[in-house]
Amino acid sequence: MTRPDVNVIHNIGYRHYDGARLGRAYARRSLFSQSLRGAYGLGRSAKSKVLPMILFAVMCVPATILVAVAVVTKSDELPVEYTRYAIYLQAVIGLYVAAQAPQSVSRDLRFKTVPLYFSRPIETVDYVLAKFAAMASALFLLTAAPVLILYVGALLAKLDFADQTAGLAQGLVSVVLLSLLFAGIGLVIAALTPRRGFGVAAVIAVLTISYGAVSAVQGIAFEQGSTGAIGWLGLFSPITLVDGVQTAFLGATSSFPGGFGPDAGAGAVHLLVLLGLIVGSYGLLMRRYRKVGL
Repeated sequence: MTRPDVNVIHNIGYRHYDGARLGRAYARRSLFSQSLRGAYGLGRSAKSKVLPMILFAVMCVPATILVAVAVVTKSDELPVEYTRYAIYLQAVIGLYVAAQAPQSVSRDLRFKTVPLYFSRPIETVDYVLAKFAAMASALFLLTAAPVLILYVGALLAKLDFADQTAGLAQGLVSVVLLSLLFAGIGLVIAALTPRRGFGVAAVIAVLTISYGAVSAVQGIAFEQGSTGAIGWLGLFSPITLVDGVQTAFLGATSSFPGGFGPDAGAGAVHLLVLLGLIVGSYGLLMRRYRKVGL
Protein backbone atom coordinates (compact mmCIF):
# COMPACT_ATOMS: atom_id res chain seq x y z
CA MET A 1 0.00 0.00 0.00
CA THR A 2 1.46 3.34 -1.06
CA ARG A 3 1.41 6.31 1.27
CA PRO A 4 -0.18 9.49 -0.19
CA ASP A 5 2.15 12.40 -0.69
CA VAL A 6 1.31 14.96 2.03
CA ASN A 7 3.22 17.68 0.23
CA VAL A 8 0.83 17.88 -2.74
CA ILE A 9 -1.12 21.17 -3.01
CA HIS A 10 -4.70 20.61 -4.11
CA ASN A 11 -6.64 23.28 -5.98
CA ILE A 12 -10.15 23.11 -4.49
CA GLY A 13 -11.54 26.10 -6.33
CA TYR A 14 -11.31 29.08 -3.95
CA ARG A 15 -11.33 32.36 -5.86
CA HIS A 16 -10.35 35.86 -4.81
CA TYR A 17 -13.21 38.38 -4.57
CA ASP A 18 -12.84 41.00 -7.30
CA GLY A 19 -16.18 42.80 -6.91
CA ALA A 20 -16.93 46.25 -5.52
CA ARG A 21 -16.29 46.84 -1.82
CA LEU A 22 -19.22 48.98 -0.75
CA GLY A 23 -17.98 49.83 2.74
CA ARG A 24 -19.56 50.85 6.02
CA ALA A 25 -22.20 53.20 4.63
CA TYR A 26 -23.72 50.47 2.47
CA ALA A 27 -23.63 47.98 5.35
CA ARG A 28 -25.30 50.51 7.64
CA ARG A 29 -28.05 51.25 5.10
CA SER A 30 -28.62 47.55 4.52
CA LEU A 31 -28.92 46.85 8.24
CA PHE A 32 -31.34 49.77 8.64
CA SER A 33 -33.48 48.58 5.72
CA GLN A 34 -33.50 44.98 6.92
CA SER A 35 -34.39 46.01 10.48
CA LEU A 36 -37.17 48.35 9.33
CA ARG A 37 -38.68 45.70 7.08
CA GLY A 38 -38.41 43.17 9.89
CA ALA A 39 -40.35 45.48 12.22
CA TYR A 40 -43.40 44.84 10.01
CA GLY A 41 -42.59 41.22 9.21
CA LEU A 42 -41.54 41.93 5.64
CA GLY A 43 -39.09 39.40 4.32
CA ARG A 44 -40.00 37.03 7.15
CA SER A 45 -42.61 34.31 7.63
CA ALA A 46 -46.33 35.02 7.30
CA LYS A 47 -46.76 34.53 11.05
CA SER A 48 -44.30 37.35 11.71
CA LYS A 49 -46.45 39.78 9.71
CA VAL A 50 -49.68 39.17 11.64
CA LEU A 51 -49.15 41.15 14.85
CA PRO A 52 -47.47 44.28 13.42
CA MET A 53 -50.02 44.53 10.62
CA ILE A 54 -52.91 44.08 13.06
CA LEU A 55 -51.51 46.78 15.33
CA PHE A 56 -51.02 49.09 12.34
CA ALA A 57 -54.66 48.53 11.37
CA VAL A 58 -55.79 49.14 14.95
CA MET A 59 -53.98 52.48 14.88
CA CYS A 60 -55.53 53.53 11.56
CA VAL A 61 -59.11 52.26 11.77
CA PRO A 62 -60.28 54.66 14.53
CA ALA A 63 -58.84 57.61 12.59
CA THR A 64 -60.72 56.48 9.48
CA ILE A 65 -63.96 56.24 11.47
CA LEU A 66 -63.44 59.68 12.99
CA VAL A 67 -62.90 61.37 9.65
CA ALA A 68 -65.89 59.52 8.16
CA VAL A 69 -68.05 60.89 10.96
CA ALA A 70 -66.65 64.38 10.44
CA VAL A 71 -67.37 64.25 6.70
CA VAL A 72 -70.89 62.84 7.04
CA THR A 73 -71.95 65.18 9.85
CA LYS A 74 -70.20 68.18 8.25
CA SER A 75 -68.56 68.99 11.55
CA ASP A 76 -66.57 72.20 11.93
CA GLU A 77 -63.72 70.40 13.72
CA LEU A 78 -62.26 66.93 14.11
CA PRO A 79 -63.45 64.87 17.10
CA VAL A 80 -59.85 64.51 18.34
CA GLU A 81 -56.77 66.72 18.13
CA TYR A 82 -53.79 65.58 16.08
CA THR A 83 -51.53 65.72 19.12
CA ARG A 84 -53.84 63.63 21.32
CA TYR A 85 -54.46 60.70 19.00
CA ALA A 86 -51.25 58.84 19.92
CA ILE A 87 -51.86 59.57 23.60
CA TYR A 88 -55.26 57.87 23.42
CA LEU A 89 -53.77 54.83 21.66
CA GLN A 90 -50.59 54.62 23.74
CA ALA A 91 -51.44 51.04 24.79
CA VAL A 92 -51.29 49.91 21.14
CA ILE A 93 -47.99 51.73 20.63
CA GLY A 94 -46.55 50.16 23.78
CA LEU A 95 -47.59 46.70 22.62
CA TYR A 96 -45.93 47.29 19.25
CA VAL A 97 -42.68 48.36 20.93
CA ALA A 98 -42.80 45.36 23.25
CA ALA A 99 -43.23 42.99 20.31
CA GLN A 100 -40.76 44.49 17.85
CA ALA A 101 -37.87 45.88 19.91
CA PRO A 102 -36.86 42.40 21.18
CA GLN A 103 -37.33 41.02 17.67
CA SER A 104 -34.85 43.61 16.41
CA VAL A 105 -32.00 42.89 18.83
CA SER A 106 -32.64 39.81 20.98
CA ARG A 107 -32.00 37.22 18.27
CA ASP A 108 -28.58 38.69 17.49
CA LEU A 109 -27.71 38.44 21.16
CA ARG A 110 -29.15 34.96 21.60
CA PHE A 111 -27.36 33.43 18.65
CA LYS A 112 -24.18 35.47 19.28
CA THR A 113 -24.09 36.96 15.80
CA VAL A 114 -23.21 40.48 16.99
CA PRO A 115 -19.41 39.86 16.79
CA LEU A 116 -19.90 38.77 13.18
CA TYR A 117 -21.45 42.16 12.37
CA PHE A 118 -18.47 43.90 13.93
CA SER A 119 -15.83 41.77 12.21
CA ARG A 120 -15.83 44.15 9.21
CA PRO A 121 -16.63 46.64 7.87
CA ILE A 122 -19.43 47.63 10.26
CA GLU A 123 -18.64 49.04 13.71
CA THR A 124 -20.55 49.44 16.97
CA VAL A 125 -21.81 52.92 16.13
CA ASP A 126 -23.13 51.70 12.76
CA TYR A 127 -25.05 48.82 14.31
CA VAL A 128 -26.58 50.90 17.09
CA LEU A 129 -27.44 53.80 14.77
CA ALA A 130 -29.09 51.49 12.22
CA LYS A 131 -31.14 49.62 14.85
CA PHE A 132 -32.18 52.83 16.63
CA ALA A 133 -33.13 54.58 13.39
CA ALA A 134 -35.05 51.55 12.13
CA MET A 135 -37.08 51.17 15.33
CA ALA A 136 -37.83 54.90 15.48
CA SER A 137 -38.82 54.91 11.78
CA ALA A 138 -41.12 51.93 12.28
CA LEU A 139 -42.80 53.70 15.20
CA PHE A 140 -43.09 56.90 13.19
CA LEU A 141 -44.90 55.02 10.42
CA LEU A 142 -47.22 53.50 13.02
CA THR A 143 -48.07 56.82 14.66
CA ALA A 144 -47.91 59.23 11.71
CA ALA A 145 -50.20 57.21 9.42
CA PRO A 146 -53.38 57.86 11.45
CA VAL A 147 -52.42 61.53 11.86
CA LEU A 148 -52.20 61.83 8.07
CA ILE A 149 -55.57 60.08 7.75
CA LEU A 150 -57.06 62.67 10.10
CA TYR A 151 -55.55 65.45 8.01
CA VAL A 152 -56.85 64.11 4.70
CA GLY A 153 -60.27 63.59 6.26
CA ALA A 154 -60.27 67.15 7.59
CA LEU A 155 -59.57 68.50 4.12
CA LEU A 156 -62.31 66.32 2.66
CA ALA A 157 -64.66 67.74 5.29
CA LYS A 158 -63.62 71.19 4.04
CA LEU A 159 -62.22 72.34 7.36
CA ASP A 160 -59.92 75.35 7.43
CA PHE A 161 -56.74 74.47 5.54
CA ALA A 162 -54.37 76.66 7.56
CA ASP A 163 -55.65 75.41 10.93
CA GLN A 164 -55.50 71.78 9.88
CA THR A 165 -52.01 72.12 8.40
CA ALA A 166 -50.77 73.73 11.61
CA GLY A 167 -52.40 70.92 13.59
CA LEU A 168 -50.79 68.32 11.33
CA ALA A 169 -47.34 69.87 11.87
CA GLN A 170 -47.84 69.82 15.64
CA GLY A 171 -49.02 66.22 15.51
CA LEU A 172 -46.04 65.10 13.44
CA VAL A 173 -43.56 66.79 15.78
CA SER A 174 -45.27 65.05 18.68
CA VAL A 175 -45.06 61.58 17.15
CA VAL A 176 -41.41 62.13 16.13
CA LEU A 177 -40.54 62.76 19.78
CA LEU A 178 -42.67 59.82 20.88
CA SER A 179 -41.07 57.51 18.31
CA LEU A 180 -37.52 58.42 19.33
CA LEU A 181 -38.30 58.06 23.05
CA PHE A 182 -40.15 54.75 22.81
CA ALA A 183 -37.59 53.31 20.38
CA GLY A 184 -34.73 54.16 22.72
CA ILE A 185 -36.41 52.79 25.84
CA GLY A 186 -37.61 49.64 24.09
CA LEU A 187 -34.24 48.82 22.55
CA VAL A 188 -32.32 49.42 25.78
CA ILE A 189 -34.61 47.07 27.69
CA ALA A 190 -34.59 44.45 24.92
CA ALA A 191 -30.79 44.57 24.60
CA LEU A 192 -30.37 43.56 28.24
CA THR A 193 -31.48 39.98 27.59
CA PRO A 194 -31.12 37.49 24.73
CA ARG A 195 -34.51 36.00 25.67
CA ARG A 196 -37.18 37.59 23.53
CA GLY A 197 -39.97 36.65 25.94
CA PHE A 198 -38.22 38.36 28.83
CA GLY A 199 -37.70 41.44 26.69
CA VAL A 200 -41.38 41.60 25.71
CA ALA A 201 -42.51 41.32 29.33
CA ALA A 202 -39.99 43.89 30.54
CA VAL A 203 -40.96 46.49 27.92
CA ILE A 204 -44.67 46.05 28.66
CA ALA A 205 -44.01 46.33 32.39
CA VAL A 206 -41.96 49.52 32.09
CA LEU A 207 -44.34 51.31 29.73
CA THR A 208 -47.60 50.10 31.30
CA ILE A 209 -46.76 50.16 35.00
CA SER A 210 -45.14 53.60 34.83
CA TYR A 211 -48.16 55.08 33.03
CA GLY A 212 -50.64 53.43 35.39
CA ALA A 213 -48.72 54.55 38.47
CA VAL A 214 -48.35 58.14 37.27
CA SER A 215 -52.01 58.36 36.23
CA ALA A 216 -53.13 57.03 39.61
CA VAL A 217 -50.98 59.47 41.57
CA GLN A 218 -52.08 62.35 39.33
CA GLY A 219 -55.70 61.40 39.98
CA ILE A 220 -55.09 61.41 43.73
CA ALA A 221 -53.38 64.81 43.50
CA PHE A 222 -56.33 66.17 41.52
CA GLU A 223 -58.85 64.91 44.06
CA GLN A 224 -56.86 66.45 46.91
CA GLY A 225 -56.58 69.79 45.12
CA SER A 226 -52.81 69.58 44.58
CA THR A 227 -53.11 70.65 40.95
CA GLY A 228 -49.62 72.15 40.86
CA ALA A 229 -48.08 68.71 41.32
CA ILE A 230 -49.98 67.10 38.43
CA GLY A 231 -47.74 68.54 35.72
CA TRP A 232 -44.53 67.58 37.52
CA LEU A 233 -45.71 64.00 38.01
CA GLY A 234 -45.74 63.62 34.23
CA LEU A 235 -41.94 63.36 34.33
CA PHE A 236 -42.11 59.77 35.56
CA SER A 237 -43.76 58.03 32.60
CA PRO A 238 -42.75 58.07 28.92
CA ILE A 239 -46.20 58.81 27.51
CA THR A 240 -47.00 61.50 30.08
CA LEU A 241 -43.59 63.00 29.39
CA VAL A 242 -44.53 63.40 25.73
CA ASP A 243 -47.93 64.74 26.78
CA GLY A 244 -46.27 67.37 28.95
CA VAL A 245 -43.91 68.50 26.18
CA GLN A 246 -46.64 68.87 23.59
CA THR A 247 -48.89 70.67 26.06
CA ALA A 248 -46.17 73.18 26.90
CA PHE A 249 -44.73 73.75 23.43
CA LEU A 250 -47.15 72.48 20.76
CA GLY A 251 -50.40 74.02 21.93
CA ALA A 252 -51.95 70.64 22.73
CA THR A 253 -54.69 70.10 25.28
CA SER A 254 -53.32 68.13 28.21
CA SER A 255 -54.62 64.64 28.94
CA PHE A 256 -53.68 65.03 32.62
CA PRO A 257 -56.56 64.98 35.16
CA GLY A 258 -58.51 68.22 34.95
CA GLY A 259 -56.40 69.31 31.99
CA PHE A 260 -53.72 70.60 34.36
CA GLY A 261 -50.66 70.28 32.17
CA PRO A 262 -47.21 71.61 33.04
CA ASP A 263 -46.54 75.33 33.05
CA ALA A 264 -43.68 76.87 31.07
CA GLY A 265 -41.04 75.98 33.65
CA ALA A 266 -42.23 72.41 34.12
CA GLY A 267 -42.63 72.07 30.36
CA ALA A 268 -38.98 73.01 29.82
CA VAL A 269 -37.97 70.35 32.35
CA HIS A 270 -40.17 67.83 30.53
CA LEU A 271 -38.41 68.64 27.26
CA LEU A 272 -34.95 68.36 28.80
CA VAL A 273 -35.79 65.03 30.42
CA LEU A 274 -37.27 63.69 27.17
CA LEU A 275 -34.21 64.67 25.13
CA GLY A 276 -31.96 63.34 27.88
CA LEU A 277 -33.69 59.97 27.80
CA ILE A 278 -33.32 59.74 24.02
CA VAL A 279 -29.61 60.60 24.13
CA GLY A 280 -29.10 58.44 27.22
CA SER A 281 -30.76 55.46 25.55
CA TYR A 282 -28.42 55.79 22.60
CA GLY A 283 -25.45 56.00 24.94
CA LEU A 284 -26.55 52.92 26.89
CA LEU A 285 -26.94 50.97 23.66
CA MET A 286 -23.43 51.97 22.60
CA ARG A 287 -22.05 50.82 25.95
CA ARG A 288 -23.97 47.56 25.79
CA TYR A 289 -22.78 46.65 22.30
CA ARG A 290 -19.18 47.54 22.99
CA LYS A 291 -19.27 44.67 25.50
CA VAL A 292 -21.27 42.06 23.58
CA GLY A 293 -19.38 42.81 20.36
CA LEU A 294 -16.08 41.58 21.79
